[in-house]
Amino acid sequence: MTQGICTLSVDSLSQLFYHDLKNSTGAAETGCRAIAQRAANEVLRICSESDRIQASGDVEVWAKSLGKHRLDQCLKYYSLGSRQGRVELHSTLSAIVYRYITPPQVQTSYQARLALIEDFLQGFYVEALNAFRRENQLSDRHQPRTLLELAEFMAFSERYGKRRIPLPGRRSQQLIILRAQTFSRQQPPELPIDIEQATDYGGDGDDLRPAASHQRVREEMMIAQADDLPENSLRGRVVEELLAYLKERNQDECADYFTLRLLDLPTQEIESLLNLTPRERDYLQQRFKYHLLRFALAHNWELVHEWLEAGLETNLGLTVQQWQQLQDTLSAKQAKLLALKQQGVTDDEAAKILSMTPTQFQKQWTKLLEQAWEIRNV
Repeated sequence: MTQGICTLSVDSLSQLFYHDLKNSTGAAETGCRAIAQRAANEVLRICSESDRIQASGDVEVWAKSLGKHRLDQCLKYYSLGSRQGRVELHSTLSAIVYRYITPPQVQTSYQARLALIEDFLQGFYVEALNAFRRENQLSDRHQPRTLLELAEFMAFSERYGKRRIPLPGRRSQQLIILRAQTFSRQQPPELPIDIEQATDYGGDGDDLRPAASHQRVREEMMIAQADDLPENSLRGRVVEELLAYLKERNQDECADYFTLRLLDLPTQEIESLLNLTPRERDYLQQRFKYHLLRFALAHNWELVHEWLEAGLETNLGLTVQQWQQLQDTLSAKQAKLLALKQQGVTDDEAAKILSMTPTQFQKQWTKLLEQAWEIRNV
């Protein structure tokens, strides 16, 4: 151990971390001290075991830096709160593993894949909790009870999942990805997914007690779902339909890109997960945008416009002024077409009235929707 580490005891480092936690939270003193002590023990252990840190001659600087990183992670989850913190952790880990949760020889739907990710992550949380107890020499009955303790555990779970595991050939991989790959290989070729049961979460308690099943873990560590949103069912149908549309056209890369966009990930993370250069990602984004517009304006315009509350009954979502602006841009045939659609005339009948083929009719209708889309999004 270098001279730098000798000047920095566990007690002095723990005291430093304690003051940071106490000044940044409203947590009880005993809780802050316990977490500060665990953080100090961990970073000093890392410093003592790392040849690179020992050789740097700046062990004290490393210890403080590693400790600050852990406290910052903990405080991030603390500031988010119990519910949103779980959502953040779940989204972060889901984004890492989603490409690897695909059972062999199974064409999983978007919802089925989400259900598999839920199953995998609930098991991973149990593993992380056991690792947390083991590495901090805590009782196997220890459980996070306060918001600060829960934040500490969530921060640990994120770091635990991102740990690099050495592999043959001087390679390494994140632990959670290795676990996800094993999980996928263990799935049977035909796996029936009960979506309602798979996403049936229980209570909203903060305790994380050991569980006998994944369902029990769900009840213990409830992840907030989009079901909280009133438009969730319709939004889910749009997502399902768009992903099916992309896969029917062999646009798997666009489907992957769309899935990551749903997780609201930053551009750099999407590039990293899809192994794309910025230029390749930009090209993929343009290709996705093209297919998105085709889907929204031609393939399934009714569903998309219903979700956007921009159907015919609401003048395509336009204000009175925008509606007049659209009317001014329409040709006589387009105006008649729009009037027939609003009257509920079928497309085949409207095409005959306008002396158009079905293809010509669809092209004119798509063009009209594009004009409304542009006006609405100015």
